[in-house]
Amino acid sequence: MGTARDVIAYMESLRDDVQRENLMRFFKTGPGEYGEGDEFLGLKVPQTREVVRLAGQGFPLSEIPELLMNHWHEVRLCGLLILVAKFEELATKRLENEAESIKQRDEIVRMYLQYAEQANNWDLVDLSVHKILGHWLLLPSNLGDRDYKTKVLDDLTASPCLWKQRMSIVCSWKTSQMGDPSWCLRYAEIHLHHPHDLMHKAVGWMLREMGKRVSMDLLREFLRQHAHEMPRTMLRYAIEKMPEMERKEWMSIPSS
Repeated sequence: MGTARDVIAYMESLRDDVQRENLMRFFKTGPGEYGEGDEFLGLKVPQTREVVRLAGQGFPLSEIPELLMNHWHEVRLCGLLILVAKFEELATKRLENEAESIKQRDEIVRMYLQYAEQANNWDLVDLSVHKILGHWLLLPSNLGDRDYKTKVLDDLTASPCLWKQRMSIVCSWKTSQMGDPSWCLRYAEIHLHHPHDLMHKAVGWMLREMGKRVSMDLLREFLRQHAHEMPRTMLRYAIEKMPEMERKEWMSIPSS
């Protein structure tokens, strides 16, 4: 499979109409729902990952935009996962500071940001953003320094697009895994009063991961400052790994 057309034709041959209906309900594609109008082939994620494997590392970067712009949800996911595979190959310890690898990683990041709105459901964001954008935040880049990277995330935060906003916090999954809590804490605070339940879950999830990966004391300090103003879903997600008695104490804090 050397072209986007090859990939699309193969994925369309795997169409499963029963699974398709299940996925359309699960991802809320009905009128007025967050995934309104999205179209599915009915492929499970392991099937899409197998297509990525078959496409291989040699799949041309120039072919990926055609996948990202496709109307099928799973084809867009395939394009994103090919970008993830390419980025991870270029981000190994051996290649972190290698000039050509830095250049190619930056190219992948630019493409990811250019087509960010095509990641138009939570799974498309959550399976890709931390492994590309999140990892890039802590790697050498020719695009700019930490201030530049912060502006990239700030621009996502300020976007009217829910999925770009979700990217700005879920990318911190990787930075927390790598021991840097600052990205999570910054964007969790920015999104504290977000109106959408999907963002409440994402922020709480990332805070929980930051506590688990970096410091539960840092998580507790954040909660001492903000628990009273956090949506209950966000708070519940953030404290999920704490002992039961401590969870009850945090949940008993009156909401302002």
